[in-house]
Amino acid sequence: MKLDVSTHKLFGYRSTLRTAKRLTEEAVRVVERSVTGRMPDLRVVLTAERNLAEVSTAAEWETAGCTDKRTQARALRSAKKLARETAARAVPLADGGVLIVVNVDQHPNEATFAITLVHELVHAMQHSRKGVRDRLIAGLRHDLGVERLSRRQSREHDRLLEAEEKEAYGAEHLAGRLVPAAAA
Repeated sequence: MKLDVSTHKLFGYRSTLRTAKRLTEEAVRVVERSVTGRMPDLRVVLTAERNLAEVSTAAEWETAGCTDKRTQARALRSAKKLARETAARAVPLADGGVLIVVNVDQHPNEATFAITLVHELVHAMQHSRKGVRDRLIAGLRHDLGVERLSRRQSREHDRLLEAEEKEAYGAEHLAGRLVPAAAA
C-alpha cells in the first residue's frame, strides 16, 4: 500500500500538510485493523473549496473514461454546487487506487479532520471488497452518461451506497484513537 499526501493550489498550509501526513499514517493503521477489506494505494489531496470539484471530477472522468466535453462541463458545474457542503470525497482511480480529496476549509481543528479522514478511509477499504470497485465505476459511468444502468441496477447501487455510508458513519468513533478530542 502506497500513501501520498499532498496539496492542490493551497499555499501557506505547510503545517497543515505535516499534520495531515501524521494523522493519515495513524488513521490508516487504525482503520486497517478495524474494518474488513484491504487498504488500496491512497492519494490524499488537501485543497480549498473552490478546487475540490475540479480535482475530484478530473479523477472521475479518467476512471469512467468520459471524453465528452459537454458531459464533463455539466459534471463540473454540479460538483461545484455541492463543494460548499462537502468535507471530503473518496474517488476510485483508474490504476486501482483511491483518491481522497479533503476540503481544508471545512476542518477548523485536528478532531474534525480526523473524523473526516477515518470516514473516507473506511470508504477506501470498501473499494477493495469484491465487486464494489466495479459497481462504483459502473455507477460513475451511469452518472456521467457513458454507459447506462438498468433501473434495477441503479436502485441496487443506491441501496448499497447507503449501506456503505452507514458503515462509514458507524466507524467514525475510531477517530478518537487518533485525536482524543474527536471522541467527544
